Amino acid sequence: MREVAFIRQNKEKWQQFEKAIEQKKVENPDDLANLYMHLINDLAYAQTYYKKSKLVIYLNNLAVRVYQKIYQTKREDTNLFVRFFKVEVPLLLYQYKKYIGYSFAFFIIAVLVGIVSAANDDSFVRLILGNGYVNETLQNIENGDPVAVYKSGSNWGSFIGITFNNLRVGLLSFAYGVTGGIGTGYVLLQNGIMLGAFQYFFEQQDVLWKSAKGIWIHGAMEIFAIVIEGAAGFILGASILFPKTFSRLTSFKKGMRDSIKIVISTFPFTIAAGFLEGYVTRYADVMPNFLALLIIFGTLSAISYYFLIYPYKVFKTITKTS
Repeated sequence: MREVAFIRQNKEKWQQFEKAIEQKKVENPDDLANLYMHLINDLAYAQTYYKKSKLVIYLNNLAVRVYQKIYQTKREDTNLFVRFFKVEVPLLLYQYKKYIGYSFAFFIIAVLVGIVSAANDDSFVRLILGNGYVNETLQNIENGDPVAVYKSGSNWGSFIGITFNNLRVGLLSFAYGVTGGIGTGYVLLQNGIMLGAFQYFFEQQDVLWKSAKGIWIHGAMEIFAIVIEGAAGFILGASILFPKTFSRLTSFKKGMRDSIKIVISTFPFTIAAGFLEGYVTRYADVMPNFLALLIIFGTLSAISYYFLIYPYKVFKTITKTS
């Protein structure tokens, strides 16, 4: 884009910054902070394509003034936590929405591979889940309780153990992004195939609903969080493979910072899933169907809204403001 066209396109937005800076009191510092993110993007673009232009100096000075204004009117630090989940992460999720799409697509394909493989090879389920688990589950099915495995151990002990294991899997999925996303893809492939084979195994035994009723009470958020963490791993990998106009190191640092924030945003959902698995899933067999469905679709709706719908609402609000 020619510099003149770039200025014409963004002139009104920059004038809004000028007016906001001149105000003695900022009514909503968060709105100014959101606009600041747009200004930084404009500055980065100008630094890339109009390096010797006075426009770079102007935008840099404007950015400094806006930054100072934000922190003069900054709220108490306790609100930074709220802002992180309310604004910062949703904007990142919107920015990297295509990687979330890639992660879901890859995981769904892996699940289908697990289903098809289990349907066409009688030994596949044992290969993936292990003879010990399959034999124990078959015995539980014979006893009329397909998900009895979730009743072992104490509530508290199960909650802690399950939560830490799920956090470990999510962090591995993200960390393996340093392989260019190959390691992340492997983790998603492994978990997706396992899930597909796992569910088909219960279908073969004619207890799909009984198993799903228990498994998805906690699994809706657990699996969803793993997919989002996989997306973070792909973001990290892409920052290494495709640095665009940045140096590879600068791109990697930015990718690492952004993807870590996305991973952190999944922690509350992972912990909630661990709580459900430790305290609620064990009662699935005596739970009314409507209650189980309410929990399953309620948790799925909550996590879907935050990671898939809410980011669009935040972005739309900001673009209206700017």
